[in-house]
Amino acid sequence: MTDLVTEFNDYRSRMNDKMMAADNLVLKRLFNLDTNTYEEGALSAQTKEMLGLVASMVLRCDDCVKYHLGKCHELGVTTPQLFEIFAVANIVGGTIVIPHTRRAVEYWEALNA
Repeated sequence: MTDLVTEFNDYRSRMNDKMMAADNLVLKRLFNLDTNTYEEGALSAQTKEMLGLVASMVLRCDDCVKYHLGKCHELGVTTPQLFEIFAVANIVGGTIVIPHTRRAVEYWEALNA
């Protein structure tokens, strides 16, 4: 993986640790809900991550896009599948999602490097 991926993961981990160190019950519960939401269930974890990626792209959260791209990569999403996910996100979110798709493609390439 490239510096782009390492930098994102290191920053995310470091800041999550700081947030958890504050010992805020609501934030801890929110993180727990997030973790539990993406576990295997009636939908596979892979499907849930794909859904999370579409939602993140439509909401235009680049950090969230990177996170879900990483999880999709871990769970075996293929590049052709990824571009179908991008197509759904762009049709739902409109052309304002295109810049986020560019950055997503760049990050996907970094994950595959």
